[in-house]
Amino acid sequence: MRRRGLLKAALPLGATATALGAWPATAAATATATATGNAPSGAPVRRGRDRIDVHCHLIPDFYRRDLAAHGITDIGGVPVPTWSPDLAVNFMNRYGIQTQVVSVSEPGVTYLSSAADRVAMAQRLNTYTSRDLVHTTSARLKGRFGGFAVLPLGDTVDEQDVSHAVTEVRRAVRELKMDGVGIFSSYGGKYLGDPVFAPLMKALDDLGAMVFIHPSTPQTYPDLGLPPFLYEFTFDTTRALVNMLYKGVYRRYPRIRWLAAHAGGTLPYISYRTSLLTLTPAIAQQVGAAGLDDSSPSFRRLFYDTALSPAPQAMKSVRELAGTEHVLFATDWPFTSALFLAAGDPAPQLDETFSPAERLAVERSNALAQFPALAARIGAEQV
Repeated sequence: MRRRGLLKAALPLGATATALGAWPATAAATATATATGNAPSGAPVRRGRDRIDVHCHLIPDFYRRDLAAHGITDIGGVPVPTWSPDLAVNFMNRYGIQTQVVSVSEPGVTYLSSAADRVAMAQRLNTYTSRDLVHTTSARLKGRFGGFAVLPLGDTVDEQDVSHAVTEVRRAVRELKMDGVGIFSSYGGKYLGDPVFAPLMKALDDLGAMVFIHPSTPQTYPDLGLPPFLYEFTFDTTRALVNMLYKGVYRRYPRIRWLAAHAGGTLPYISYRTSLLTLTPAIAQQVGAAGLDDSSPSFRRLFYDTALSPAPQAMKSVRELAGTEHVLFATDWPFTSALFLAAGDPAPQLDETFSPAERLAVERSNALAQFPALAARIGAEQV
């Protein structure tokens, strides 16, 4: 059996309430070791470290302490995991990952009520990421990290908040030389595409930025007694991506490159349905263009990561929508630590969708093409 099947079998042992936080060590480790120890994965033979992980998170001690001081001990229903640069490097070494492009997960700085406090914490996080990780002088850490900037946006977004975000975006990209910008799907019920974000969109477009959209827990949702990361995260990402289509964001700001977390939530599967109020499906229907990809062209231009979505049910839908060149490898570590208990192939399910050559593109060359500064830092050729 492959690791995926064994983990499914082991999941009930972990009690759903742990929310990926802490499975029983013996059962989970045994299942994973068995799955990764002897069974052939069918994946291409990898030499050394070559993967680029575009969706993973950092939780510096100063940030963790501040979260705890404000009563935040879990994120998306998952206990805030342990993180350090050394732990990140150890994880990368075990799974053939050369570089992680790190970002701050929800709540970002939205938990801070003061605009000044949000700016100060965002600046501290971005300066730390740039100085201590992306452009570090440490021999052990050099070349192992890229970074998305966090924005000083709160739960009550207004013109002042957006103005501060514009200032920090320019500082992060121009001065700190970060690789892109992280943004949440929604802030206090305001989704990307809301007119309040227009000045920020303009600034991101001017910079030609790669913008990573990470979901946030919506303000209200049906409580099924399950952690929001299981499904609400995917729905919130979808809401943002669809809202931006109909609010004209993709059309007005064409230089922004969007990277959608978790395979775009549910968007690839419902991309045709959510395009029905545009001309594309109607034209395809009228001309009888069987087999034509009649979802919105804007959705096909987005980039999608593999985090928590490497299975063919998700990846084949993404591939049909956007093509292999728009898929980027991701692990969502350290929030997914319970899925990575033994060294080996971090996403064997990708073999069910991609050929060995395509997997290499998904896991490396696609990212190098979209992050040229990172490629230069690690001395890699862009493909």
